[in-house]
Amino acid sequence: MKLLILAAGRGSRLSPYTDDRPKCMVPYQEKPIIDHILDTAFQFPDISEIAIVGGYKKEILESHLKGKNIKFYTNKEFATSNMVHSLFAAESFLDDEIIISYSDIIYKKEILELLIHSKGALNVIVDSEWKNLWSKRMEDPLDDAETLKIANGIIIELGKKPKSYDDIEGQYIGLIKISRDTLIKLKKFYNSLNKNIYYDGQNYKNMYMTTLIQLAITHLVDVSPVFISGGWIEIDTVSDLALYKNENFLLTSY
Repeated sequence: MKLLILAAGRGSRLSPYTDDRPKCMVPYQEKPIIDHILDTAFQFPDISEIAIVGGYKKEILESHLKGKNIKFYTNKEFATSNMVHSLFAAESFLDDEIIISYSDIIYKKEILELLIHSKGALNVIVDSEWKNLWSKRMEDPLDDAETLKIANGIIIELGKKPKSYDDIEGQYIGLIKISRDTLIKLKKFYNSLNKNIYYDGQNYKNMYMTTLIQLAITHLVDVSPVFISGGWIEIDTVSDLALYKNENFLLTSY
Protein backbone atom coordinates (compact mmCIF):
# COMPACT_ATOMS: atom_id res chain seq x y z
CA MET A 1 0.00 0.00 0.00
CA LYS A 2 1.22 3.47 -0.89
CA LEU A 3 0.57 6.94 0.52
CA LEU A 4 0.48 10.06 -1.62
CA ILE A 5 0.33 13.48 0.02
CA LEU A 6 -0.84 16.42 -2.10
CA ALA A 7 1.14 19.47 -1.04
CA ALA A 8 1.50 21.72 -4.09
CA GLY A 9 -0.68 24.67 -3.10
CA ARG A 10 0.41 27.96 -1.62
CA GLY A 11 -2.29 28.32 1.02
CA SER A 12 -2.89 32.05 0.58
CA ARG A 13 -5.47 32.11 3.39
CA LEU A 14 -2.62 31.26 5.78
CA SER A 15 -0.56 34.27 4.75
CA PRO A 16 1.77 35.59 6.18
CA TYR A 17 2.72 32.12 7.49
CA THR A 18 2.95 30.83 3.92
CA ASP A 19 4.81 33.80 2.47
CA ASP A 20 8.12 31.96 2.89
CA ARG A 21 7.09 28.29 3.01
CA PRO A 22 4.54 25.84 1.61
CA LYS A 23 1.25 25.44 3.44
CA CYS A 24 2.21 22.01 4.78
CA MET A 25 5.27 23.53 6.47
CA VAL A 26 3.21 25.85 8.67
CA PRO A 27 3.77 24.75 12.28
CA TYR A 28 1.09 23.29 14.54
CA GLN A 29 2.07 22.45 18.12
CA GLU A 30 5.66 23.38 17.31
CA LYS A 31 6.18 21.18 14.26
CA PRO A 32 5.14 21.45 10.61
CA ILE A 33 1.81 19.99 9.51
CA ILE A 34 3.63 17.60 7.16
CA ASP A 35 5.57 16.13 10.10
CA HIS A 36 2.33 15.31 11.90
CA ILE A 37 1.05 13.49 8.81
CA LEU A 38 4.28 11.58 8.29
CA ASP A 39 4.72 10.70 11.96
CA THR A 40 1.29 9.07 11.81
CA ALA A 41 2.00 7.26 8.54
CA PHE A 42 5.36 5.90 9.71
CA GLN A 43 3.54 3.95 12.44
CA PHE A 44 2.01 1.61 9.85
CA PRO A 45 4.17 -1.02 8.13
CA ASP A 46 1.24 -1.56 5.71
CA ILE A 47 2.36 1.67 4.04
CA SER A 48 5.40 0.62 2.05
CA GLU A 49 5.98 3.74 -0.05
CA ILE A 50 5.31 7.43 0.52
CA ALA A 51 5.38 10.23 -2.03
CA ILE A 52 4.61 13.94 -1.91
CA VAL A 53 3.51 16.22 -4.73
CA GLY A 54 5.05 19.64 -4.18
CA GLY A 55 4.74 22.90 -6.05
CA TYR A 56 4.89 26.23 -4.24
CA LYS A 57 8.34 26.60 -2.64
CA LYS A 58 8.82 22.84 -2.98
CA GLU A 59 12.56 23.17 -2.39
CA ILE A 60 11.88 24.12 1.24
CA LEU A 61 9.76 21.03 1.74
CA GLU A 62 12.27 18.74 0.03
CA SER A 63 15.12 20.17 2.08
CA HIS A 64 13.17 19.69 5.31
CA LEU A 65 12.54 16.02 4.49
CA LYS A 66 15.98 15.27 3.06
CA GLY A 67 17.19 11.84 4.11
CA LYS A 68 13.73 10.38 4.58
CA ASN A 69 12.59 7.59 2.27
CA ILE A 70 10.09 9.74 0.39
CA LYS A 71 9.62 10.27 -3.33
CA PHE A 72 8.88 13.74 -4.65
CA TYR A 73 6.80 14.82 -7.61
CA THR A 74 6.09 18.33 -8.85
CA ASN A 75 2.97 20.10 -10.01
CA LYS A 76 4.68 22.76 -12.08
CA GLU A 77 1.35 24.47 -12.68
CA PHE A 78 0.44 24.72 -8.98
CA ALA A 79 -0.51 28.39 -9.31
CA THR A 80 -3.10 27.74 -12.01
CA SER A 81 -4.39 24.26 -11.15
CA ASN A 82 -6.08 22.32 -8.37
CA MET A 83 -5.88 19.09 -6.37
CA VAL A 84 -6.67 16.58 -9.12
CA HIS A 85 -3.96 18.06 -11.32
CA SER A 86 -1.53 17.55 -8.44
CA LEU A 87 -2.69 13.96 -8.08
CA PHE A 88 -1.91 13.19 -11.71
CA ALA A 89 1.46 14.93 -11.50
CA ALA A 90 2.36 11.70 -9.68
CA GLU A 91 0.62 9.41 -12.18
CA SER A 92 3.59 7.04 -12.39
CA PHE A 93 3.27 6.46 -8.62
CA LEU A 94 -0.38 5.44 -9.01
CA ASP A 95 0.16 1.75 -9.70
CA ASP A 96 -0.93 0.06 -6.48
CA GLU A 97 -3.49 0.35 -3.68
CA ILE A 98 -3.07 3.88 -2.42
CA ILE A 99 -4.10 6.31 0.29
CA ILE A 100 -4.36 9.93 -0.82
CA SER A 101 -4.12 12.64 1.82
CA TYR A 102 -4.44 16.38 1.69
CA SER A 103 -1.52 18.15 3.34
CA ASP A 104 -3.44 20.67 5.44
CA ILE A 105 -5.13 18.09 7.69
CA ILE A 106 -3.91 16.37 10.84
CA TYR A 107 -5.61 13.21 12.00
CA LYS A 108 -5.28 10.66 14.77
CA LYS A 109 -3.56 7.41 13.91
CA GLU A 110 -6.80 5.54 14.59
CA ILE A 111 -8.38 7.32 11.62
CA LEU A 112 -5.60 6.23 9.29
CA GLU A 113 -5.85 2.72 10.71
CA LEU A 114 -9.57 2.60 9.92
CA LEU A 115 -8.86 3.60 6.33
CA ILE A 116 -6.00 1.13 5.92
CA HIS A 117 -8.20 -1.78 6.99
CA SER A 118 -11.32 -0.64 5.15
CA LYS A 119 -12.63 -2.74 2.27
CA GLY A 120 -13.99 -1.50 -1.03
CA ALA A 121 -13.02 -0.03 -4.37
CA LEU A 122 -12.85 3.59 -3.25
CA ASN A 123 -13.22 4.54 0.41
CA VAL A 124 -13.66 8.05 1.79
CA ILE A 125 -13.17 9.18 5.39
CA VAL A 126 -16.37 10.96 6.46
CA ASP A 127 -16.75 12.91 9.70
CA SER A 128 -20.31 12.47 10.97
CA GLU A 129 -19.66 15.06 13.70
CA TRP A 130 -18.21 17.66 11.35
CA LYS A 131 -20.52 20.39 12.58
CA ASN A 132 -18.79 20.48 15.98
CA LEU A 133 -15.55 21.61 14.35
CA TRP A 134 -17.12 23.83 11.68
CA SER A 135 -19.19 25.69 14.31
CA LYS A 136 -16.00 26.71 16.09
CA ARG A 137 -14.18 27.66 12.91
CA MET A 138 -16.82 29.81 11.23
CA GLU A 139 -20.01 31.74 11.86
CA ASP A 140 -22.12 29.83 9.35
CA PRO A 141 -21.05 26.17 8.97
CA LEU A 142 -23.58 25.60 6.19
CA ASP A 143 -21.97 28.28 4.04
CA ASP A 144 -18.63 26.46 3.91
CA ALA A 145 -19.77 22.82 4.03
CA GLU A 146 -20.44 20.56 1.05
CA THR A 147 -23.12 17.98 0.40
CA LEU A 148 -22.56 14.35 1.21
CA LYS A 149 -25.47 11.99 0.68
CA ILE A 150 -25.56 8.25 1.34
CA ALA A 151 -27.96 5.55 0.16
CA ASN A 152 -27.73 1.82 0.88
CA GLY A 153 -24.35 2.30 2.51
CA ILE A 154 -22.64 4.05 -0.39
CA ILE A 155 -22.03 7.69 -1.18
CA ILE A 156 -24.25 8.96 -3.97
CA GLU A 157 -23.34 12.66 -3.88
CA LEU A 158 -20.64 14.90 -2.49
CA GLY A 159 -19.02 18.23 -3.11
CA LYS A 160 -22.09 20.28 -4.05
CA LYS A 161 -23.47 23.40 -2.40
CA PRO A 162 -25.98 22.30 0.29
CA LYS A 163 -29.40 23.87 0.58
CA SER A 164 -29.81 22.72 4.18
CA TYR A 165 -28.15 20.53 6.80
CA ASP A 166 -30.31 17.67 5.51
CA ASP A 167 -27.99 17.54 2.50
CA ILE A 168 -24.99 16.75 4.71
CA GLU A 169 -24.70 13.29 6.26
CA GLY A 170 -21.06 13.91 7.03
CA GLN A 171 -18.11 15.85 5.70
CA TYR A 172 -15.33 14.61 3.42
CA ILE A 173 -12.04 15.47 5.13
CA GLY A 174 -9.51 14.97 2.32
CA LEU A 175 -8.43 11.38 3.02
CA ILE A 176 -9.29 8.47 0.71
CA LYS A 177 -8.13 4.99 -0.27
CA ILE A 178 -8.33 3.52 -3.78
CA SER A 179 -7.82 -0.12 -4.70
CA ARG A 180 -5.31 -1.06 -7.38
CA ASP A 181 -7.96 -2.20 -9.86
CA THR A 182 -10.03 0.94 -9.32
CA LEU A 183 -6.96 3.11 -9.75
CA ILE A 184 -6.31 1.59 -13.16
CA LYS A 185 -9.89 2.38 -14.18
CA LEU A 186 -9.73 5.89 -12.69
CA LYS A 187 -6.54 6.84 -14.51
CA LYS A 188 -7.94 5.68 -17.84
CA PHE A 189 -11.22 7.47 -17.17
CA TYR A 190 -9.60 10.77 -16.12
CA ASN A 191 -7.29 10.83 -19.11
CA SER A 192 -10.25 10.23 -21.44
CA LEU A 193 -12.26 13.20 -20.15
CA ASN A 194 -12.93 16.17 -22.41
CA LYS A 195 -10.28 18.73 -21.48
CA ASN A 196 -12.20 21.58 -23.08
CA ILE A 197 -15.31 21.58 -20.89
CA TYR A 198 -15.98 22.64 -17.31
CA TYR A 199 -16.56 20.30 -14.37
CA ASP A 200 -18.52 21.76 -11.45
CA GLY A 201 -17.66 25.18 -12.81
CA GLN A 202 -13.94 24.47 -13.08
CA ASN A 203 -11.80 23.80 -16.11
CA TYR A 204 -9.98 20.47 -16.46
CA LYS A 205 -6.79 21.62 -14.72
CA ASN A 206 -8.76 23.08 -11.80
CA MET A 207 -11.02 20.10 -11.17
CA TYR A 208 -11.85 19.55 -7.50
CA MET A 209 -11.09 16.20 -5.89
CA THR A 210 -14.74 15.92 -4.90
CA THR A 211 -15.66 16.34 -8.57
CA LEU A 212 -13.41 13.46 -9.54
CA ILE A 213 -14.90 11.29 -6.80
CA GLN A 214 -18.41 12.22 -7.96
CA LEU A 215 -17.49 11.25 -11.52
CA ALA A 216 -16.24 7.93 -10.18
CA ILE A 217 -19.56 7.46 -8.36
CA THR A 218 -21.50 8.17 -11.54
CA HIS A 219 -19.42 6.21 -14.02
CA LEU A 220 -17.06 3.74 -12.35
CA VAL A 221 -17.50 2.24 -8.87
CA ASP A 222 -19.31 2.33 -5.56
CA VAL A 223 -17.71 4.81 -3.18
CA SER A 224 -17.91 3.79 0.46
CA PRO A 225 -17.89 6.06 3.54
CA VAL A 226 -15.58 5.27 6.43
CA PHE A 227 -17.18 7.10 9.33
CA ILE A 228 -15.34 8.93 12.11
CA SER A 229 -16.50 11.32 14.81
CA GLY A 230 -13.91 14.08 15.07
CA GLY A 231 -10.27 13.29 15.79
CA TRP A 232 -8.90 15.54 13.06
CA ILE A 233 -8.40 19.19 12.15
CA GLU A 234 -8.04 21.22 8.98
CA ILE A 235 -5.57 24.10 9.02
CA ASP A 236 -6.73 26.41 6.26
CA THR A 237 -6.74 29.94 7.68
CA VAL A 238 -4.95 32.16 10.16
CA SER A 239 -8.05 32.04 12.35
CA ASP A 240 -7.80 28.23 12.40
CA LEU A 241 -4.32 28.48 13.90
CA ALA A 242 -5.49 30.97 16.51
CA LEU A 243 -8.40 28.71 17.44
CA TYR A 244 -6.29 25.58 17.75
CA LYS A 245 -3.87 27.28 20.11
CA ASN A 246 -6.67 27.38 22.66
CA GLU A 247 -8.12 23.89 22.18
CA ASN A 248 -6.66 20.49 21.32
CA PHE A 249 -9.16 19.17 18.81
CA LEU A 250 -7.31 15.89 18.32
CA LEU A 251 -8.20 14.74 21.84
CA THR A 252 -11.70 13.76 20.77
CA SER A 253 -13.36 10.59 19.62
CA TYR A 254 -12.96 9.17 16.16
